[in-house]
Amino acid sequence: MTLFFWIIKILCTTIGETAADFLNTNLHLGLTGTTLVMGGLLVVTLFFQFRLPRYVPAVYWLAVVLISVVGTLITDNLTDNFGVSLWTSTVLFSIALAVVFVAWYRRERTLSIHSIFTARRELFYWLAVLFTFALGTAAGDLVAEKLALGYWKSALLFAGLIGAVTLAHFAFRLNAVLAFWIAYILTRPLGASIGDYLSQDRDEGGLQLGTLTTSAIFLVLILAVIVYLTVTRRDQIRLPDAQ
Repeated sequence: MTLFFWIIKILCTTIGETAADFLNTNLHLGLTGTTLVMGGLLVVTLFFQFRLPRYVPAVYWLAVVLISVVGTLITDNLTDNFGVSLWTSTVLFSIALAVVFVAWYRRERTLSIHSIFTARRELFYWLAVLFTFALGTAAGDLVAEKLALGYWKSALLFAGLIGAVTLAHFAFRLNAVLAFWIAYILTRPLGASIGDYLSQDRDEGGLQLGTLTTSAIFLVLILAVIVYLTVTRRDQIRLPDAQ
């Protein structure tokens, strides 16, 4: 994967956290209303994503942003509306993600994103992505809030774990597909911790930029990188034909 992929991925996870909070609290849509609106937008975006014959940065990353928001809302709904503890939701989403990976591998014999040439493989991919966001939200909130580590310390923790996975891959030849998915999962709580640290009030351990300002900053950064990639195609590589 290119460095640009990971940069945008972390930016998307951050805006997923702050945008969900902004729509829910500041615009007073509530968790249910926000979930319905963002879920509908995600379905429409994925419809176009599945119909595209090739990678289009704007559509793909819009889907990632929206699924980041929806994944956050799933966890928030379980916690706030149904009283499910973060410990329980972390375990449940870990199991759900494992089930998706097992089913994906049993059907396709690979979990590599470079092998996604069919609609069924892409369906497995987006389902896995959804559960990584829901799991990352639960795990991030668990560490930062319930275990009282705080937002910036949580961000450093998850960044360190991603660094350890990267080192294990390049220095000790950890399987590339395994390393990718571990890092992919960890970017969600990393981005959420960054977003919360920037947006939350100072008495809650944040910098008090607010969800609107934080979301706007990261949205501008995402758009800038996507425009750059669309023009230069720096994130596109030529792959061998599917086997």
